[in-house]
Formats: sequence, C-alpha cells, structure tokens
Amino acid sequence: MAFINTKTKEVQVKLVFVGPGRGGKTTNLEYIFSRIRHRIESDMVSIKTQGDRTLFFDFLPFELGAIKGYNVKTQLYTVPGQVKYNATRKLVLKGVDGIVFVADSMVDRRENNISALNNLAENLNFYDIDITDLPLVFQYNKRDLATEGIPILDVETMEKDLNAQLKAPSFTASALKGDNVIPTVKKAISTTMVAIREKLL
Repeated sequence: MAFINTKTKEVQVKLVFVGPGRGGKTTNLEYIFSRIRHRIESDMVSIKTQGDRTLFFDFLPFELGAIKGYNVKTQLYTVPGQVKYNATRKLVLKGVDGIVFVADSMVDRRENNISALNNLAENLNFYDIDITDLPLVFQYNKRDLATEGIPILDVETMEKDLNAQLKAPSFTASALKGDNVIPTVKKAISTTMVAIREKLL
C-alpha cells in the first residue's frame, strides 16, 4: 500500500519486478536507470550473487510529478527469481503497490514462468492481497532470441499460460536491447497511479 504523508503532501509508490530467475528483471531496471539517470540524484543499488543476479533488490526511486497536489515518488525493486530465495521475495513484496511480471520467452522456461506466477500469488496472499486486486503488467521478455535461432514461446501460449484469467496489460520485449522496456514500466506506473488516486480522494 502506498505510503501517503499528508503533512509533506508526498506519496511513495512501490513497484516490484517479479518473475523466474534469469528472466530479465535486473536488466529491465538497468535499462530504465540508463535512460533516466540524468533526472535522478540517487544510484541504483544492486546486490549480485553467483546463483542469481539479484539477491535482495534493486532500488530505483524517481519522481513522477504531482497527483491531486501530492508529489509522487516511485521506488522500483526486483526480487530474486530462484526458488531458494522465497523468503527474500516475500519480504520485498511487503507494501507493494504494483507488479511487473517479467516472463522468460524461452521454450524451456515455460514451467518456470508458471511456477513463478503461482509463487507470486502465494506470497501476496501472505499479506492478504489477492493478485487479481493488484495493478499488474506482464512483460514477455527475450523476444530477440528468435533471431538467434533459439526456440521461443509464441505470445498466444504465454497469454494462455499466464494471463488467461488475470487479463492484465502485456508487452513483448527485449530488456537487453531496451525494446518495450519503457512502455512496460510506464503502463505499470499509470495503472498503479489510477489505483492509488482513489485513496487520495
């Protein structure tokens, strides 16, 4: 839930990138940071391990302007995708306002995507949040691998696997090349802002 400070007229929004390990969550944030670093004073914090690119989180706050007289600051996080880091994922999801689910388009990662989405729903449920009630955007990442002859899932299959019931906005993307990274995060922020705006009435 967004932190709203009525004295300073500030809203702090938490957007978390989730998905299977090595799916491109950190790469998304690195690209976003490269595009907006001239507009922010803080650095991106990244903790990497041998087993997973992000052990704890990436933290990237930047200001979005004002809504109803409140200044909005967004914090972008990623969570580690590997199964063994579930406690960390659960911790980072505390207080989440919106989700970007970064799915891996490679054929052999299909089950990983489904497992990661189920795990997200379970972890949100721990905080009494129904995944259907939270602003969510899907990103089907690594579409560029098709040009290298690597088998990738077609979008219809990924939609059926992940988004048939949720019917959330979705984007095909290449975080490595930056394709559709900014539109993904912009959509996630805008849908989250719509949900938060109701709380500022």
